[in-house]
This record gives sequence, C-alpha cells and structure tokens, in this order.
Amino acid sequence: MSTPIELPNIKNITVSGRIGAGATTLAKKLAEKLNWRVLEGGDLFEKIHKELGLSQTEVLKRPDHFDLEYEEKVKKILREESHQIVQSHLAGFDARGIEGVFKIFIDCEDSEGNDKPEIRIDRLINRDGISIENAKEEVFDREKQHTEKWRRLYAGSDPNWVYWDKKYYDLVINTYSHNQEETLKLALSAMGYKRI
Repeated sequence: MSTPIELPNIKNITVSGRIGAGATTLAKKLAEKLNWRVLEGGDLFEKIHKELGLSQTEVLKRPDHFDLEYEEKVKKILREESHQIVQSHLAGFDARGIEGVFKIFIDCEDSEGNDKPEIRIDRLINRDGISIENAKEEVFDREKQHTEKWRRLYAGSDPNWVYWDKKYYDLVINTYSHNQEETLKLALSAMGYKRI
C-alpha cells in the first residue's frame, strides 16, 4: 500500500449515510485517493447475519451484544489508529468527542429536505442486482428495524432520535444533487486535501 496522504488535523474519517445514499461509494473513493484503509460496517454485519442464519433485514433478531461490541470496536479504532475510513451507519455518532475524526454524512434529499427513498431503492437495484421487492425491504424494513434497535441501545428509547441528525456530522453531502465525482471533490475540499 502506498504512503497515506496526511490531512490537516484529521487522523481518521467516518462516512455514514442512509441505505443506498452513497456512503459506501464515497468511502471507497476516499480510500483510493488518500491511500487510507477502509472498514465497511455492512460487510461485518453481513458476515454476522450469515453465521446466525439471518437475512440482512432480520435486524431485530441479531443479539444486542453484536451491535454493542461492534460500536466499541469502532470507537477504539477511531481513538487509537490513524488513516482509517470507517463506513457504517453509526460511525459518525460513535465518533462524538473523539479528537481528529472528520465525520461525513451522505443523504439523498430534494430541495425541501424530503428523503428520496425511490432513488435509494433504484441505486440498490442497479448496484446489487436485486429485485425491487428486496431493495424496498432493505431501504424501508431494515432501516426501520435499525432505528428501533439503536434508539433502544444508544438513545434511551427516544422516539425522535435518528442517526442521520445532521448535528453529529462535520459535513453533509446530498447525492440527490451531486454525482459521485462531485461528492468526492466536496469531501476532499472540506478536509483540506491539496493535490500533490
């Protein structure tokens, strides 16, 4: 692996987003550009679900200790390591209070701030080659179950808590109005990346 590119006052990066918004794509592009390592939370949970014999959408059947241990692992990485891009729904939320972490959130909203689930569904169909029904299940059912579970585990069952609350992030990029290259440029610019 080539030498990692240093960013001013940034030791690690988190990339979070709603399902199908483009967080995974951005994390991979940042890793390529900066020569940093990427940890994809989705890959780990997919493995856990397979081991447990659960589908990806059976979030509430996943024992809580898997979530709790994973989030503690993320915090440890963000505190102790460097040149890491952690891509997961809760990575930015986990990074609260940890020095040197730049927290990015990717959403897909129209000009009035309304989420565009139909676009996120279409992206999943094209990216993963899955059916419309499976893509809808990912975007609606899995997201609903995650939110329900995480409210209970991390937010004292606050019915208004959502991990996509913009107060947790240093930068929010809307992929409804920005393509992949524009999203990458916005992120790099906000982090003080200078072309060598």
